[in-house]
Amino acid sequence: MSDPNTPIPFADDDPGAVRIADEVVNIIAGLAATEVPGVAGMSGGLVGGIAELLGKKNLSKGVKTRIGDKEVSVDLYVVLEYGINIPATAVKIQEKVKEAIENMSGLKVVEINIHVQGITNIDKIKENQNKDIIE
Repeated sequence: MSDPNTPIPFADDDPGAVRIADEVVNIIAGLAATEVPGVAGMSGGLVGGIAELLGKKNLSKGVKTRIGDKEVSVDLYVVLEYGINIPATAVKIQEKVKEAIENMSGLKVVEINIHVQGITNIDKIKENQNKDIIE
């Protein structure tokens, strides 16, 4: 009888499988997108309003992915800050998200679609919240 603590040797061509949960890829994409200057937040839909932008509780909000065995396509729903260049910011988001997903998961990103759901002035929102707190 063999010792149960002895590791089982892998076949040379099959070291085992690594499966990354879809939610993990969504979180990677969401975090990478929010690191781009000009991105106020991710949008899970217009129902929640701007108040959702200030909280980062659901890190995969506003991200939809289609993941195959080795490839992924991503749809990002973002709210941008007022006054930024939308096309240039969208390109930066695509670059940052692609780099993050490919480096962290090993999946090949085949497409990233940016859906701008709104524009906001974060400074005004924070200013109004501070007034409410003081009053």
